[in-house]
Amino acid sequence: MNTKRLTLIIIFIALTIALNIAGPKIPAPYAPFLYYQLWEIPIVIAFLAIGPKAGTTVALVNTLILLVVFPGALPTGPIYNLIAVLSMLLGIYIPYRLATHGYKTENLGTFLQKHSKLISVSATASGITVRVLVTTVTNYFFLQQPSPIGFSYKPEAALLFLPLSALFNATVALYTIPIALAVVIAIASKFKL
Repeated sequence: MNTKRLTLIIIFIALTIALNIAGPKIPAPYAPFLYYQLWEIPIVIAFLAIGPKAGTTVALVNTLILLVVFPGALPTGPIYNLIAVLSMLLGIYIPYRLATHGYKTENLGTFLQKHSKLISVSATASGITVRVLVTTVTNYFFLQQPSPIGFSYKPEAALLFLPLSALFNATVALYTIPIALAVVIAIASKFKL
């Protein structure tokens, strides 16, 4: 890994952690214990601009820091976040992979700049879909577990939570992916990442 890529990854890690710990937190009106935040945007930007390994690294380091510093109401809460983010990244990657027919390009940012409209719409739709599916299954099974994994929900209570979780995860991806795509498309024309 070259110095430039490593420096960019460190910058994205620092930005992600800063936004996660000190960034704005807007409670979801339908579930005030869930917060809309901006910290996932730098992860998606790193994923698209530097590469999937970089984005995944930023997400993993963010999770490790949060587990130690700010786990939230549930000690394993950052693991839930990691599952949501990684599933969204997978959803973003699927249309790119299909569009390139498995051939690697230097980075997703350059590819996105050339095919921005089609990939932006399909990456957003796929990112939302995969995230909602994975988090729905994860929440159903994990929330029924005792602490520190879950809240010991009965199956009926877990089922009642799933629509709120799906709405939250869909709306987070709905603003995170397009903002990150717009930033990557804008910077891809100015810088070779």
